[in-house]
Amino acid sequence: MTDQNTRLGIWLMVSTAFVFAMQDGISRHLAGEYNVFMVIMIRYWFFAAFVIAIAKHKAGGIRQAVRSRRPLTQIFRGLLLAAEVCVMVAGFVALGLVESHAVFAVYPLLVAALSGPVLGEKVGWRRWSAIGIGFVGVIIILEPGYGVFHPAALIPLLAALMFALYGLLTRFVSRNDSAAVSFFWTGVAGAVFTTVVGVWFWEPMTPSDWAWMGLLCLTAALSHYLLIRAYEVAEASAIQPFAYLQLVFVSFIGIGVFGETLRPNVAVGAVIVVCAGLFTLWRARQKEMQ
Repeated sequence: MTDQNTRLGIWLMVSTAFVFAMQDGISRHLAGEYNVFMVIMIRYWFFAAFVIAIAKHKAGGIRQAVRSRRPLTQIFRGLLLAAEVCVMVAGFVALGLVESHAVFAVYPLLVAALSGPVLGEKVGWRRWSAIGIGFVGVIIILEPGYGVFHPAALIPLLAALMFALYGLLTRFVSRNDSAAVSFFWTGVAGAVFTTVVGVWFWEPMTPSDWAWMGLLCLTAALSHYLLIRAYEVAEASAIQPFAYLQLVFVSFIGIGVFGETLRPNVAVGAVIVVCAGLFTLWRARQKEMQ
C-alpha cells in the first residue's frame, strides 16, 4: 500500500465521518418529529435500492451477490444492524447527539473484549487494560450515583454492544463470503426487517421533512460509498482511527444546531474512551504487522 493511497484513504475516512455525522443530525431531527421505525424504514428502502444497484454492476450480478455460504448469519447481521440503527437514533432523541456518541465511542473496546469468545482471538493484557480504562471513561460519562441516573444513558451503550457484535459477525462471515456479498445482505435483510416493523408506524410527513428524508437517504448512500472506497485504497488499521472524528463533527452539530451542551464529565470521559480505543486499534495493527 503506497503512502499516496494511505493519504487518500485517510481523507476518505474523514469525509465518511463527516457525512455520517450529518446523517445522524438529520436522523435526530426526523426522529424527533416522527416515529423512529418509520424514519429508519424509509432510509433502508433507499439503502437497499443502492445495494441492489451496486450488485447489478458487479461481476456475476445479483445472483453472485446473494450467494452466501452462511446465509443465516448474514441475515442475522442485517437484522442486528437495522435494530442497532433504531436503538441509536432513539438515543439521539432521548439523550442527544453529543452524549449518545460519547458513550457509543466505546464500541471498539467491546469489539476487542468480545473477539475472544466470538472469534476465538487472543486478547493480551495490554488490550484488556485499555478496555478497563475505557469503561472507566464510560462510567465517568454516565455518572452513576451522582444525582438521579438517567436510564436513557444506557440506550447508546446497548447500541454500541449491538454494533460491536455486528462488526465481529462481519469479520466472521468474511472468512467465507466476499465484502460484496455481506454488503448486499446487510441492505436487503435490514430493509425487510425495518419494513415489517415500520409499516405499522406510518405517519404523514410535511413537504419540508420529505426533503430532509431525501437528504438522509442520499447521505446514507454517500457515507457507505465513501467507506467502501476508503477500505479499497488503504489498510483498515491505518485509517480506522480517523473514524473517531465523527464524535467531533457530531458534537458541533449537537451543540450548534440542537442547542445541546458538552458537560465536563462527558468531555473527560469521551477523551478517556477514545484514547483507550485508539490504543486497542494500534495494538491490533501491531499484531497484524508481526
